[in-house]
Amino acid sequence: MKHLIQTCLATLATTALFGQNPADSTANERWNIHFQATTVVQHKPKMAAKYTFEDYNSLSEEAETATSLTATIYVGARLWKGAEIYLNPELAGGAGISRATGAAGFPNGETFRVGNPSPTVYLARLYLKQTVDFDPQKWENTEGGFNQLGGRAPKHGLTFYLGKISLADFFDNNELSHDPRTRFLNWSLMSNGAWDYPADVRGYTIGAMAEYRHYDWSIRLASTLEPTEANGAVLNEDWSKANGTTLEIEKNYKIGRLEGTIRALGFFNTANMGNYAAAVEYSRFPAQKIPDLERTRQYGRSKYGFGLNVKQNLTRNIGIFSRYSWNDGQNETWAFTEIDNSFSVGEILRGAMWQRADDMFGAAFVSNGISVNHQNLLRLGGKGFIIGDGNLNYGREAIFEVFYSLKIKQNFWFSPDFQWIINPAYNLDRGSAMTFTLRAHIEI
Repeated sequence: MKHLIQTCLATLATTALFGQNPADSTANERWNIHFQATTVVQHKPKMAAKYTFEDYNSLSEEAETATSLTATIYVGARLWKGAEIYLNPELAGGAGISRATGAAGFPNGETFRVGNPSPTVYLARLYLKQTVDFDPQKWENTEGGFNQLGGRAPKHGLTFYLGKISLADFFDNNELSHDPRTRFLNWSLMSNGAWDYPADVRGYTIGAMAEYRHYDWSIRLASTLEPTEANGAVLNEDWSKANGTTLEIEKNYKIGRLEGTIRALGFFNTANMGNYAAAVEYSRFPAQKIPDLERTRQYGRSKYGFGLNVKQNLTRNIGIFSRYSWNDGQNETWAFTEIDNSFSVGEILRGAMWQRADDMFGAAFVSNGISVNHQNLLRLGGKGFIIGDGNLNYGREAIFEVFYSLKIKQNFWFSPDFQWIINPAYNLDRGSAMTFTLRAHIEI
């Protein structure tokens, strides 16, 4: 991997200085650079709870305020014909309320479960992209943007990706509900909640991906690394023991002139996972008492599931979306969040309806659930990496979120956001909880 990084950096620098391969005589953008910064200030008023135990992953009963910050540089360049390279150094700092624990659908998608709130610079993405065009006569224009070079893109072709990526960039996309920097903030509205997508604690992984596009159809397949521990910062480099396979089929369609997209996703992950039922069984021995997932971890365990994702424009300025996802819920959540099944629905209204073309209003509802074995673990005092109150009176976790994105001036948006979390961490004995958020976002 170190050799790949060194090669990519050297090639990127050469291309930026000397331009693209002269043999590639297209009118494509040769290289670009973009920047984003997002600050989220989130406040949770005091909430009611029948109990709060120390050393558990619960939302605090007390009022609290937390601030997070991310800043990313996006650099892209063309190499030889059909080849592109992308590099994203990123800075992240701050923290989420209650140490980013206490709700499976956590209310700030811009924060991570990291112990150090100090701003930290790291390499978010570094990958090669190679495209083979099967029909040079059929293409579409694309605008330059984050990790996208402007120019002609084939409508029928095969694209390969290799390096450090975020699977959420390519899978389970939905322009109405996917990006916490510009749309909904809740984790379970960023992606299919039950898709335990392979990633380190910041959302990135290393691997390979292929995407075949046939005009209005696309199919993509990825194989990537898993972290060494649940939601950990270090990726397990032994692919044979810990890896994730993700497959998605996408269809773009039109109802009259109104565009829509449907995506079907399946995944299979394997890693050094603990098992909910085994942890509960061990807790019956007098010396144990409380289920301990870590004691049951072993390689060869897996998690599999699927997700459905639909977006439909109702008018030029009104779009609706919905997702449903499920996983088997037998082994511990390893990378994303502790949701075993989830349903979401929502809408986006564009500001052109009230003479504010660049503004946006969004409203959404999510219902999250977990398997019976997962419930039993939490009921007996066990916990995962993001939830576990020391007891459980089970109820589905329901979330309502609304936001308004106000464009202040070119490239700068200000967004108030409200969320109401009912039964946080699936516990009828705690909550509900509300969050009031102010988000500032800039793009250059």
